[in-house]
Amino acid sequence: MRRLFLSSLSWTYLVGAYAFIFLPVVVLVLFSFQDGRLPVPPFNGFSKQWYEAVFADRKLMAALGNSLLVALASSIVACLLGFLAAYGLARYRLPASALQRGLLIAPMTVSYLIIALGLLAVLNGLNVPLSLMTVGIGHVVINLPLCFAIIYASMGDHHINIERAARDLGANDFKVMVLVTAPMLMPSILAAFFLSVTFSWDEFIIAFLLSRFDVTLPVEIWSMLRSGLNPKTNAVGSLVFLVSVALLLILELFLFGRTRKQ
Repeated sequence: MRRLFLSSLSWTYLVGAYAFIFLPVVVLVLFSFQDGRLPVPPFNGFSKQWYEAVFADRKLMAALGNSLLVALASSIVACLLGFLAAYGLARYRLPASALQRGLLIAPMTVSYLIIALGLLAVLNGLNVPLSLMTVGIGHVVINLPLCFAIIYASMGDHHINIERAARDLGANDFKVMVLVTAPMLMPSILAAFFLSVTFSWDEFIIAFLLSRFDVTLPVEIWSMLRSGLNPKTNAVGSLVFLVSVALLLILELFLFGRTRKQ
């Protein structure tokens, strides 16, 4: 009886936890197909009209393109800088290396609002106009610590012997870094890249404060919500969720799964 009670309690907790996490998403997706003007009960039947309206909205499609551009560009830059920082701190004796690692990871503990306000003050002081480029700079700032932490954690001592062998065969430091170390760390680099894309794709506060006329998709969704709820906003939210889940599934299937097999 005790075992049955504990098993029932465990399953109840598991079902409750998953319902708490995924029920809002289920409701969001369900009412994106609402055949009516408001995404509220009762459900009036399935209709694809709101998805058709989303793809016909030029502002939404432009914001979608802006989000993809910022996410891809900022993630590439963040991964490149994170790899170089991880390689330098892991393979060379630098002064105050522990302090430097702490400073690189520190932005992960700071609120996005504080980072956005600080960047806004700096950009205004330098007379840099707000644009998608400034949004990308902000996303590099928040994603660089993540990329550095993931790549640095994967740079084990077993890689050092392979790098030494490459140097013994005549490769210089640059070739060792590009042709030996980077390929060995590619699963970690790609993991950092896809996670950065996911975080940049969903980020709102920095994108809102550091953009002006060309906005990203979360900012455009926020402007739509100011006029009230409608199934169109649910359809956009469902598409954003779909892209995020697709990126995480790609990460799991092609990177984490391959790493476990190895």
